Amino acid sequence: MFFLVLGTRPEIIKCSPVIRAFENQDVPYHVIHSGQHYSYEMDRVFFEELMLPAPGFALEAGSGSHGRQTARILSGVEEILQSHRPSAVLVQGDTNTVLAGALAAVKLHIPVAHIEAGLRSFDRKMPEEINRVVADHISRFLFAPTPVARKNLLSEGIGEEKIFVTGNTIVDAVYQNLDIARARPLNIPGTGGIGEGRYILATAHREENVDDKRNLQGILEGLGELAGETGMPVIFPVHPRTRKMMEVFSLVPDGIRLIPPIGYLEFLRLESSARLVLTDSGGVQEESCILHVPCVTLRENTERPETLDAGANVLAGTDPARIVREGLAMLDKRRDWKNPFGDGRAAERIAGVLLRTGEEISSFEKTKV
Repeated sequence: MFFLVLGTRPEIIKCSPVIRAFENQDVPYHVIHSGQHYSYEMDRVFFEELMLPAPGFALEAGSGSHGRQTARILSGVEEILQSHRPSAVLVQGDTNTVLAGALAAVKLHIPVAHIEAGLRSFDRKMPEEINRVVADHISRFLFAPTPVARKNLLSEGIGEEKIFVTGNTIVDAVYQNLDIARARPLNIPGTGGIGEGRYILATAHREENVDDKRNLQGILEGLGELAGETGMPVIFPVHPRTRKMMEVFSLVPDGIRLIPPIGYLEFLRLESSARLVLTDSGGVQEESCILHVPCVTLRENTERPETLDAGANVLAGTDPARIVREGLAMLDKRRDWKNPFGDGRAAERIAGVLLRTGEEISSFEKTKV
């Protein structure tokens, strides 16, 4: 019996292929939904849209300071694990749910499997970086998405026998869920009359960007100027945190189509047909690379350097002039880069390792994803 601990929508997306792999192989498992960003009730439709079984446990941890939130999740996960004693606990990514789930398991001497291990921005001011590092160093199974991530883990003294290069489950998720998305009618308010490949898609939600007036203002000005320079609309699904801070800072964007938050399947459709993506999201950097849509990252660093090396992505920070300059350059970018994140079979490999049938792993690592 395996337990997956997740609590944010990006975690649901990236764990969806693992859940499907378990289902296909009749592997017994349970999902614990921490409710870090949303309650399970708000995420229920998300599971339904992705055709996933409902979680077996819902903690309803809610938001709050990092310490309070992590403590609530840790306490709730610990109680469940004490009652059920699974063979291993899986966590994915770099959230407080990952940190709490991993800590709860390791303190109970239950092996931890970290999906997407080894990512590093090398910026310890980011809370996500702390979560990644701690989770990696207490995990028994480290599923590194790329050789770069594996190298990061080895450089920190983590034993080679614990590390498995599997590819990234985001590739599996994009391939699997894009098929689901394309089978659904597309009706997104605020996007009417816009043809495929004739718009720019933008997102921003990270604390260091949206909670800083100068950074948020720079992003909004840059997006507005880019829309003016290109003559293409910039579609911006506004994260609740971003909307709140725009109101706090009295920022009124000009030249940007602000739309309410949309579901993952709708976003994936928009993303796949965009001419350019601008974002501060790590997951969106990966997705745009996989979809061969040029990306401009609204940060000074990234834990996805593979996207930069592939030529799919460029860093622009939050300076408006730089955002426009890099955006215009990436619009002319050839979309012939090689996807560095694998072949869409990461979840199979993860399940294989956990079931101790990992013959495929050694041959896969030799191919250098």
